[in-house]
Amino acid sequence: MISKSSTPSGVVPTQEEISSLLNTIFTAETSQAALDASYALTNLLLNSVGFRGFQTYGILGEIKKAAADKKNGARRESAMIILGALFEKLPPAQPINEVVFLVQDVGLAAAALDALADKGAVVRESAQYALDALFANLKPECMVVGLLPVLLRYLGKRSGKWQGSVGAYELLGRMADKAKMGMGSKEEEKTKDILRESMGKRLAGLIPIVEAGMHDLKVEVAKQALKTMTSLTTLLSNDDVAPRIPLLIKTMQNPSTETLQKAIHALSQTTFVAIVTSPVLALLTPLLERSLNTPTTSQEVLRQTVVVVENLTKLVHDPIEARTFLPKLKPGVQGVRDRASLPEVRELATRAANVINKAMGDDDGNIARGQIAPTTPDDVMKVLERETKLRGGTIDAPGDAELWSLTKLYISQIVCEDVNLREVQRVPLCVGPYLQQLVKDDQAQMVAEAVQEHFVQEDHRKFGQPIKEASTEVEIVNTEFSLAYGGMLLLSHTNLRLLKGHRYGLCGRNGAGKSTLMRSIAEGKLEGFPSKDQLRTCFVEHNQGEDADLNILEFVSKDPELAATGQERISEVLSEVGFTAGPEGRQQQRVGSLSGGWKMKLALARAMLMGADVLLLDEPTNHLDVSNVKWLQEYLKSHTEITSLIVSHDSGFLDEVCTDIYHYEAKKLVCYQGNLAAFVRVKPEAKSYYTLSASQVQFKFPNPGLLTGVKSSTRSIIRMTNCSYTYPGASKPSLQDVSCALSLSSRTAIIGANGAGKSTLIKLLTGETVPQTGKVEKHPNLRIGYIKQHALEHVEMHMEKTPNQYLQWRYANGDDREVLMKQTRVLTPEDKAQMEKFVNLGDGKGERRIENLMGRQKYKKSFQYEVKWIGMLPKHNSQISRETLLELGFDKLVQEFDDHEASREGLGFRELQPKVISKHFEDIGLDPEIANHNEISGLSGGQKVKVVLAGAMWNNPHLLVLDEPTNYLDRDSLGGLAVAIRDYKGGVVMISHNEEFVGALCPEQWHVADGRVTHKGHLAVALDRFEDSRPGSSAASSNVSSAAASAVNSGAEDGGDMKFKAKKKKKLTRAQLKEREVRRRLRHIEWLNSAKGTPHPPDTDDEA
Repeated sequence: MISKSSTPSGVVPTQEEISSLLNTIFTAETSQAALDASYALTNLLLNSVGFRGFQTYGILGEIKKAAADKKNGARRESAMIILGALFEKLPPAQPINEVVFLVQDVGLAAAALDALADKGAVVRESAQYALDALFANLKPECMVVGLLPVLLRYLGKRSGKWQGSVGAYELLGRMADKAKMGMGSKEEEKTKDILRESMGKRLAGLIPIVEAGMHDLKVEVAKQALKTMTSLTTLLSNDDVAPRIPLLIKTMQNPSTETLQKAIHALSQTTFVAIVTSPVLALLTPLLERSLNTPTTSQEVLRQTVVVVENLTKLVHDPIEARTFLPKLKPGVQGVRDRASLPEVRELATRAANVINKAMGDDDGNIARGQIAPTTPDDVMKVLERETKLRGGTIDAPGDAELWSLTKLYISQIVCEDVNLREVQRVPLCVGPYLQQLVKDDQAQMVAEAVQEHFVQEDHRKFGQPIKEASTEVEIVNTEFSLAYGGMLLLSHTNLRLLKGHRYGLCGRNGAGKSTLMRSIAEGKLEGFPSKDQLRTCFVEHNQGEDADLNILEFVSKDPELAATGQERISEVLSEVGFTAGPEGRQQQRVGSLSGGWKMKLALARAMLMGADVLLLDEPTNHLDVSNVKWLQEYLKSHTEITSLIVSHDSGFLDEVCTDIYHYEAKKLVCYQGNLAAFVRVKPEAKSYYTLSASQVQFKFPNPGLLTGVKSSTRSIIRMTNCSYTYPGASKPSLQDVSCALSLSSRTAIIGANGAGKSTLIKLLTGETVPQTGKVEKHPNLRIGYIKQHALEHVEMHMEKTPNQYLQWRYANGDDREVLMKQTRVLTPEDKAQMEKFVNLGDGKGERRIENLMGRQKYKKSFQYEVKWIGMLPKHNSQISRETLLELGFDKLVQEFDDHEASREGLGFRELQPKVISKHFEDIGLDPEIANHNEISGLSGGQKVKVVLAGAMWNNPHLLVLDEPTNYLDRDSLGGLAVAIRDYKGGVVMISHNEEFVGALCPEQWHVADGRVTHKGHLAVALDRFEDSRPGSSAASSNVSSAAASAVNSGAEDGGDMKFKAKKKKKLTRAQLKEREVRRRLRHIEWLNSAKGTPHPPDTDDEA
């Protein structure tokens, strides 16, 4: 007896009718006729017996028999066409057919894959149609639970045909490609997330099979396996490993000792930050295991391997994942610990072994305390059986018992995927449709809802109930959107919900898209965000494009958005934020004369005048001094009707102000209630917001090199004496009678209120501006790396260049072009007139005009220069001392030549080649890919600052001058910069309002107020602010602790004028020459034994 399906209404067909239809299909003269007859068969089954007809009428047996008919190509083609029609029509209408095709009768998909090797093109096309139809009609969970095991089983067969293997690898690759994050609809992206996560968990089983295909003797199989492996690596979603993937794939493709060493070296150079999940472990474990267990692995590579294992394992937060992969690495690490020849390697292996034991939890394999146990298919099956039984059980039709047992397992596996991914809303979709034809009285939907309800409660038990909001909260924004910049996806189908009066901190790495999000909201381009008519939104950012000649009151009144506001109201609000009224007040100052801090306050005043409902604050504390930051905090907290969205790297400010934190996580915005401290308690890995750490972003500054005649690191190398400067049009001087000096060990902070003259002091020191009285002296060979307050000014003329091209332009002629653009280097009319003057040296050769300086050499305690005369041959060149040239008024000519020599000396070891430049950018923390290919205009503020920093450090400066270095940099980069400055061998002088940054680095402070500079003595630096410092640790460089402020600024080591003794060479005895040769040979041997890439030590006679 044949049972009718519970939903179709047609009459049950006879065996003869089915046989007749099958015969029509197999004997059809055209492919279209076979397809039409196949569709007729599928419709007949759907409208009558459904899936039960396959067993009753023996349909699948007939199809497999025809597919294997070697003598009749038409029958083989028809078999594939029937399969295609069944795969296309049945699963969408009756999903239980998936169980029949993929679990009960696994030979169907294998038959289609085998048919790809058929000699007949039409058979191959029909087979491809069948596979495409199957692939297109599966849910993501079913692909992983149903199709994936079928493909892996086929690829594991020794007897499979190579064309079938190519087809199976291609389907695997398509599954991975389908999981790629994109800009589709919310539902599409949700299914991609499920597929990506589910496939990622199975990557450990996939990679060995695909890697085996990469070594297949058939070129076509190897090529397709390589493509599939590339697709599979997109499942990783780990920014740390992503840049290394091409190298890792190459290592799998060509598994030699050399490629393995390169891969391990690349991994050892990687800073691991993101949480390590099973996909990353699945990719890296085989390589690390091979390196640990290969007897010929060198000690250096073993050292790198155990370091990588330790760093990776520290970031494995799930003990279940750890217990899956780490046991494979543990024996190798223990072997290195016991047998490595170098003590250092043994010590590192011991540390790695301890970390592995800790990550794996207790020895019994129990779930760690507080760890949430994942749901298993058995858990789901128990609930499914219970709920089905409560609602009358299944229909006991002939043959259903076997299928019910398979269907139970299939449903349990796909529901298990959703429950563990917390996608409980998808449970009814994965239960009801599969039970429709099996349970009594249409109870399928009720069983599905009961199963869902059970796992909703289970989810609440494990992860807690959703937080209920206070009834008084007013929602002003609730939008779901995706955000991309150029070809880069920043946020994918994320939700932004803003409540009235809340202050939201927006946290994420540089380049995550924080400013892009703010700008999209400000420009009304964010999908679903209310328009400015409904919600007044004001973007407060650093705008350097003001009309510099207008006074402040005129500038604000001119704003078209404030046209309706009267001047009295504007003046009143300006007074509120500190711009005093009246003829002598700040409101009458020109906009161009404002410091960065006052410009920020001007932008805030504009927002107040607009009566903004939502304030978008991009780095509001940049350029603000302590009192103004305090004022801003009180302003934001007191205006409870204004909602704020804040991007800031000032942890103290975010702690004080924020009510909620939005954090960038895996292309989503995740909201955490509370301030920054509460957020860090929930996400401990975000602790870098509180410590200055180079663990996530590392900067490496080059060594500055020697300065002629400077033997002491506290000897003055630049000095300012009794200098005064007044800006054009200003009534009083910005700086008056200022004297100060800096040395190679200086770590100096310049402190003062906004507009006090800090940046002016820096500009005088570096030669950006010329003092009206007094003098600035510097060592002739001194190289200065300078970053302006508005750091982006350095690159604003080069927006169309890539960072690599910008650096090539800047140093193309062997000089730093930015130095030549300084005011102190530009020839004034007086300087040009000076060059026209005739000079009489009193040597009997009469008066001559200087054409240029050709060379320089040491002379007594100073230098003498080779002078070329206009209209005379080089043989008539003269040697003139530095002092004589300065007395004659040729200061700028001497200065220009000194700059050229200093720059040439600094660039002596630099090759201006793209590869070398890329490495330099990588040392400064900018991704080489971005440095080589992205235009500067497309970089984030923090990335532009890194470009400027790399430009300043290219010629190995002796003195680094930083004006507000903390602006634009995120916390990770700020920590990296702090550690780099701490360990830097040259002098550093900085302006910064970031007390945390200054207090950790600068023992010496210059306070600027009312045009005067006060020197504060030797202060204690707060070394505990560095993550790597411990009580009694030597982590802090001696550069920081030894900068004796008193020595350099008292002139104790100065000999009046800044003259530097040139060292006289002594003639060595024969014995001394032999000793020197031995020393040089020992140095060379030591260098040969050092790590690859170590620079060769100079062959110098100075053995000090």
